[in-house]
Amino acid sequence: MQEKIVTIGDSITVGELAETLHLPVTTLIGELFKNGIAATINQRIDFETATIIVEELGIDAQLERKVTTDEDVVARPAYQLSANASERPPIVAVMGHVDHGKTSLLDAVLGDTKAASEAGGITQHISAYQTVLNDRAITLLDTPGHEAFAALRQHGAVLTDVVIIVVAADDGVKPQTVEAIRFARNANAKIIVAINKMDKETANPQLVKTQLATEHNLNPEEWGGDTIMVEVSAKTGNGIDKLLETVLLVADVEELKADRDVPAQGLVIESHMELGKGSVVSLLIEQGELKPGQFIVAGTTYGKVRTLLNYKKEPIKIAGPSTPVIVTGFKELPQFGDTFTAVANEKIARSASTEARIEREKAAASTNVTGADLLKMINQEHESKTFKVIVKADVQGSLTSVMDSLKLVETDGLVSPRIIGSGVGNISENDVRLAANESTVIYGFNVDLPPAVKQLAARDKVQVRIYKIIYELLDDARASMEALLAPEVVETEIGQLTIKGVFRTTKEEIIAGGEVTSGKIYPGLLTRVLRKGEPVAEIELEKVQRQQQEVKEVFEGDMCGLSFKTTKKVQLEEGDTLEFFTRELVKRTLS
Repeated sequence: MQEKIVTIGDSITVGELAETLHLPVTTLIGELFKNGIAATINQRIDFETATIIVEELGIDAQLERKVTTDEDVVARPAYQLSANASERPPIVAVMGHVDHGKTSLLDAVLGDTKAASEAGGITQHISAYQTVLNDRAITLLDTPGHEAFAALRQHGAVLTDVVIIVVAADDGVKPQTVEAIRFARNANAKIIVAINKMDKETANPQLVKTQLATEHNLNPEEWGGDTIMVEVSAKTGNGIDKLLETVLLVADVEELKADRDVPAQGLVIESHMELGKGSVVSLLIEQGELKPGQFIVAGTTYGKVRTLLNYKKEPIKIAGPSTPVIVTGFKELPQFGDTFTAVANEKIARSASTEARIEREKAAASTNVTGADLLKMINQEHESKTFKVIVKADVQGSLTSVMDSLKLVETDGLVSPRIIGSGVGNISENDVRLAANESTVIYGFNVDLPPAVKQLAARDKVQVRIYKIIYELLDDARASMEALLAPEVVETEIGQLTIKGVFRTTKEEIIAGGEVTSGKIYPGLLTRVLRKGEPVAEIELEKVQRQQQEVKEVFEGDMCGLSFKTTKKVQLEEGDTLEFFTRELVKRTLS
């Protein structure tokens, strides 16, 4: 019977995969759990993970990756433009592999020093900026480079008209470069390649162009293709103006427009709590104009715009399409990626947010794991250890990435990471109290530990670990999960001997003799007594004699006398086989 071919995209939810394969979702969740992924029915898994799970389940099906076509791309929300729509600035995401110079390139564009302020030199969340060239504004989004921030990068691509993919001239195409290309294509954004670090002696832009052309179908214009590639140096500033001019050229070709005389709409880029200000939310306006005093709804929360700031945190009176702004006044923190809309008054805002909350709760309820799913996961959990954590982060997007990354730490099904609490903002006394009750580790990402909370944590013996770099946090979590594993008992066979005679047997000592049939024998070894192939006792070798002289060791073929120490009465018989071995506890590690 021919194997069934099943086509899926780069990722798929657990529920969708189960339905596609005509499997009970509990079977799929259980298999994922065995592989260290505590997934729910609506969690997305990538193509490679899905392929492995299908193989391990022994399903008569073969997964094939769906080729993305123009009909499949996920573009930004399309707004119906009126006849009065006017030109708007292009929105540009800067993406690429970690350490290839994305943030340094933005520094050069903006005359700033963001890279120096980023922990580990890695962008930890999406940041939005604006620059001006020839009296025309360009909005720039800096997206994270570490693999744990894939979700943020994907949002960054979906927000944009143009994606600048930064590739180091001395390093070439890397995994996150490929990921950035895929995100840009899925978002139907125009791609410009910035070949950075041209100031280095080892720079090889031709190799970069060849890799992109032959492996990823991005053909440079000078080779007859349609991808603009600009050679730049963030360090010297060479090529920066040409890069920005290229962005504006692409914007002219695309004829980017938006309406201003409509209610402001756009997306939530980031959100966090700030002492004295409450919720501080970064928005990207896509159409309309936003002003202080307006009521806005974002997901399940709403608020009145108390302050309206530009990316430099300077007060402004009005912000139009393609403008990144920072606002205060939301009742609660909106989620990263929520759509926001300006409304006429507080009554409408409250009603819209309540309706959104109800819909979100309904959606969550409809995708909850069933009782059978939970029983299966609980049964699996009895076979493994549980590592309980509370996660606090500076902004909503980073919180999501940290939590998702923790859940995907490879644990071989031996340890299950369990997040019992999370939130945006500094670690609080409530976090410590919850952790104390649950024997839990608190992870803080880019947050502070107030002195009073630190004292409470010390008193209650709660571990609080604060990190500014995500991969250091994940390494710590992995090490902590490994520490929960019971050590593995490892036995190593050293030698064997056949008993030729038994000379004396007491409660505490046995003296016998025989011939070493394999390996070697020396004092201190553990000894297993085999009679007709079955183990009957275990004793400890105390002394070894050869030709009536005590020796340190004997080898295969030697005749020797042996003295055993035992706390139980053990009878040795002529013809018994003795196995000599060592036994040690070895710390287990996660793959």
